[in-house]
Amino acid sequence: MQNFRHDAVEIAFLDEGAGDPVVLIHGFASNALVNWVQPGWIATLTRAGRRAIALDLRGHGASTKLYDPAAYHSAIMAKDVCALMDRLDVTKVDAMGYSMGARIAAYLALAHPERVRSVTFGGLGSRLVEGDGLPDSIAGALEAPSLDEVRDPLGKMFRSFAEQTGSDLKALAACLRGSRQTLTREDVRALRVPALVAVGEKDQIAGSAERLAELLPAGEALEIPSRDHMLSVGDKVFKAGVLSFLARRP
Repeated sequence: MQNFRHDAVEIAFLDEGAGDPVVLIHGFASNALVNWVQPGWIATLTRAGRRAIALDLRGHGASTKLYDPAAYHSAIMAKDVCALMDRLDVTKVDAMGYSMGARIAAYLALAHPERVRSVTFGGLGSRLVEGDGLPDSIAGALEAPSLDEVRDPLGKMFRSFAEQTGSDLKALAACLRGSRQTLTREDVRALRVPALVAVGEKDQIAGSAERLAELLPAGEALEIPSRDHMLSVGDKVFKAGVLSFLARRP
């Protein structure tokens, strides 16, 4: 992976393929490799004639680890994405995020609508406007002395995933506490670009794809059959739906 510096933060990224660029923004406790390379997204997009750009968000993967929650506001992480676009001299992208990454994609599209052709919200439905993101109990689970001492099922799932990805648990706890923003319904209605909302049928975290799609002026929903939040990422229905959506957008 390559890297660049933005506001004293080193951001790792990969840039593959040619054609219309798609910027890929991974989920909480993941990274570009786990979210986009291993599940076959980079290969899928580049084979379809797209340029795939994926970054390790601050606090994740090979990027700088920070321990102040204030450094992880979704708007700040959206600025990292925009800075990467500037670094690569990319004017306009199709933005695709998963879970927390979808929230960041929304902030990117709101701040810079002229630079976003479309948005794909993977693993995030109505929770973009309902609730306040992932529960703080997950941060507590990340700070527990060991996985065995975590009792909360959702916290245990994320702690286990974070350990599998070799993540900095303290940095992730700060990230979770700093990135729990929601948008207002008025904000969502201001997202006028084509938008795909893709959520697993068994996803208990994302909220309803249909309810978010109904709020979006140009939104459409995709249910990923028989998949939960973790298993939706590399699903073939998800991939086919995204390729169809990108082929149809203006």
